[in-house]
Parts: sequence; C-alpha cells; structure tokens
Amino acid sequence: MSSDPPVKFVPAVQNAVRILHLLTARGRPMGATQIAREAGLNVSSAFNILRTLTHEGLIGFDPAAKTYTPDLGLLDFAAPLLGADPTRLIRPMLGAIAQDHRTMVALWQITATDRIVLIDRFTPERIVQAVIARNARLPVFGGAVGRCYVAATGMDRDAARAGYDGVRWQSAPGFDAYWDDACTARRTGVAFDRGRLFRGLEIVASLASDAAGRPRLGLSSITIAGQHAPCDLDRIGDALRDAALQVETRVLRRAAPDAPTPPTETS
Repeated sequence: MSSDPPVKFVPAVQNAVRILHLLTARGRPMGATQIAREAGLNVSSAFNILRTLTHEGLIGFDPAAKTYTPDLGLLDFAAPLLGADPTRLIRPMLGAIAQDHRTMVALWQITATDRIVLIDRFTPERIVQAVIARNARLPVFGGAVGRCYVAATGMDRDAARAGYDGVRWQSAPGFDAYWDDACTARRTGVAFDRGRLFRGLEIVASLASDAAGRPRLGLSSITIAGQHAPCDLDRIGDALRDAALQVETRVLRRAAPDAPTPPTETS
C-alpha cells in the first residue's frame, strides 16, 4: 500500500483561479456580487480575492462602474508561451503607425522585475531596420521607454538616478539630460533617445499604464539615425502617444488622465 499522504488543495487558491477563469470566459466587466454568485462564493470571500488579484495586477478594477476585468498582468505568466499579440486592438493600431510613418514599431511588456520584454514588432516592407529578436529583454530604465517609465511612475530624482546607473548605455546621455527628458515626457507623454542606448539608432516612445497607474506596455519606434527628419520623429511620437492613450482607456480601463505634474525632485 502507498504511504503517500492525501493531496490537499488550497481553497483560497482554487477560488482565485475560479474567479480568473470566470472573468476571462465572460469577456466583459463584472461586479463583485455577480462574480461571487457565479463562482459559488460568499461576497466577502470573493471581494477579498478580487482586491488581492487587483493589487497583484492580474485583474483591473473600474472605480466608477465598480466592475472587474482581466488585466495585462496575466501576460507575465503567458508571455513565455505566446508569440505575442496581447490584444486584437493593439496590433492594428501599431501596424498602421508602422506603415504610415515607414518605421519599425516595437511593443514592450513591462515586467515586475524592472525589465521590458519585446512581445511584438511591426515593420513595413522595404525599409532598412535594426533587428531585435522577440522576447529580447532590456532594463526598464533604458532608452526612450525608460524616460517614459520614470515620468509615468513619478519617482524622485534619487530613484531615477539609481535606475539610470543600472543601464549599459553605448553613449551615455548624462543623468541631468536624462532627468530633463523624463520631466519633458511627463508633460508630453513622449520621450526620445537619439543614439544613446544604442549608437546609430533613434528611438521614440510612449507608455500605457493600467487603471492603478502602473506602467504596463511600452510603444516605441526604432529607426536608423538620419532616416527620418526631426519633424517626422515628432509626428511618430504623437502617433505613439495617441495609441498609448487608446490602449489605456480601451484595454487597460484607465480613466482619462488628469492634468500632468512633473516628477518629484528631492533636494
């Protein structure tokens, strides 16, 4: 006879998985009471699980409608198994930007470990381009996405300096210039890296955050230096910013942003 002890499952984990299955299967926002009823849980238990899953970024909460939806935090687990394409909404927008502006557009997932992971890229035909492999990983503070990340999180100068120092720049911009760029990105929603992270490449980026204000996706244009005039890069930045705002409001369920304020600077 086997002496192995009986398998014991953790009810709280089972209930959390049940809620995730329910939300992803329904494909529409649901309130806590409805979730509790359909998952066979009491409202108090369901609410505590929902709050925990929201805190961990696995589901999103709309405070106005008081409803829950799956969040892109689930991609942290799915990314190694998926080729890309986190939503059917993002791909057409970024593909159109790539075609309209004759540039490669990259879609980056921002992880909880201060990295960005390339989950998709969009390239028009017959252009000279830099090749970046899918699932490539870079420090979250690097390049144009990094400046947007500092801006979006509102971190102070000391925290930004620590992140900046952890990046291997091919041609370092200097922290003061980097910080100024982040402050500008806080106002405009767009950042530029002109040959600093990688020599010979010009990068323009914007960033999409979830309902809790956590940065989730980076959108960047990557071109060979000199391919585009400065005014063209500005137009690319505007297009990426507009796309990021659509992702925030229509995919990540974030309300329209308040008037921007600059990052906090310590004395």
